[in-house]
Amino acid sequence: MRKAPVLILVCAAFVLMACAPPQVALDDKSLEARAWAVHAKVLTVDTHCDTAMSMTRANWDIGDRHDPGKPGSGLIDLPRMKEGRLDALFFGVFTGQGELTPQGYAKVRDRAVVMLDAIDKMCRTHPDLIVKATTPAEAYRIKKEGKLVAFVGMENGYPIGEDLSLIETFAKRGVRYLTLCHSADNQICGSSTDRKAPGAKGLSEFGLKVVAECNRLGVLVDVSHMSDKSFYECLQVSKAPLFASHSCCRALCENPRNLSDDMIKALAKDGGVLQMCFLSAYLKTPKPNPGRDAALKELEAKYGPRRQLQQNIKDEAQRAKVMQEFQAVMQKFPDDRATVKDIVDHIEHVINLVGVDYIGIGTDFDGGGGVSGCADVSEMFHVTMELLRRGHSEKDIAKIWGGNIMRVLQKAIDVAAKG
Repeated sequence: MRKAPVLILVCAAFVLMACAPPQVALDDKSLEARAWAVHAKVLTVDTHCDTAMSMTRANWDIGDRHDPGKPGSGLIDLPRMKEGRLDALFFGVFTGQGELTPQGYAKVRDRAVVMLDAIDKMCRTHPDLIVKATTPAEAYRIKKEGKLVAFVGMENGYPIGEDLSLIETFAKRGVRYLTLCHSADNQICGSSTDRKAPGAKGLSEFGLKVVAECNRLGVLVDVSHMSDKSFYECLQVSKAPLFASHSCCRALCENPRNLSDDMIKALAKDGGVLQMCFLSAYLKTPKPNPGRDAALKELEAKYGPRRQLQQNIKDEAQRAKVMQEFQAVMQKFPDDRATVKDIVDHIEHVINLVGVDYIGIGTDFDGGGGVSGCADVSEMFHVTMELLRRGHSEKDIAKIWGGNIMRVLQKAIDVAAKG
């Protein structure tokens, strides 16, 4: 009688092995050549980066190639996009969360406009390299022309304040998705990481109107960063599919920023897509690093949060010096970094759970993203190499890299057109 459970487990293992793509026995050079061939055919899209903050610096040009090993270089520039075979990038207009006051809203709105201006300036300055797009059709056309594609997303709905008309204002500037909140609760919804009451809040009354207005304008609602309660309430009220611009799987890494299996199933059932984030802390449970935590806490007490240095320190030379202090701490106490294999493990978890039509790529480069083997945009094709190594087809890779998110964006546009 004791042998029956063992037999069941053995049979289950064989079933799982039969369902998994076969590993491809090719050397790295052959895999790289195959990856480049795939990228030449398909549209590759990254739905989230924070590079627009660097683009507001007077002495930093995204058209120049920056040495990844040097402080201040960032993880993305146009030459390195070409090297990594990345076609399209959603430039995130990121603003940290501040006070929910008229003064706070006005200040952050001005900051958002500065970044939108920087994105437009990039396209004016480098028209032979990159062109702005707002629809999938435009993106596919621009790729055929041999140019890079610039989409725009807004990370944190804080800048719209309590003025619903600003969503249309920003949409006219090219914003194609709105991440409703960031690391703290705001006027729209609850955050998954709010320090006072993490995950407790859902959509506010104003938040319900924000979702409806995004649907009306064909602007995607981004569920990354929001509380589970906010997520499910968005699903109930949104007429268009939702998406997560940069999140991972909670089943593989217990982090409130990640989506649970139930959330992934609900997102897929609604026709949405989860865009895989390349941030180590979302991909694998980090090992304790008390020395780094203490050093970073000391610096943030002195200068404020790292991601708000651009807002808090106006003098560029001083800001560069402070950034070097943060970088020195990270070098002294390095992360236990995730790898490209960890990324593909999460991708395959989604595929096994709901299918290949509901997964994509959203690196969060220049906002914390970057793993061993894909530390900046020049190494993006390494993800394709790993997918090929594991036996995934070109058709499925095309969906993962861009087909799925373009389908969801087009659906949002179609919903808006129907009214």
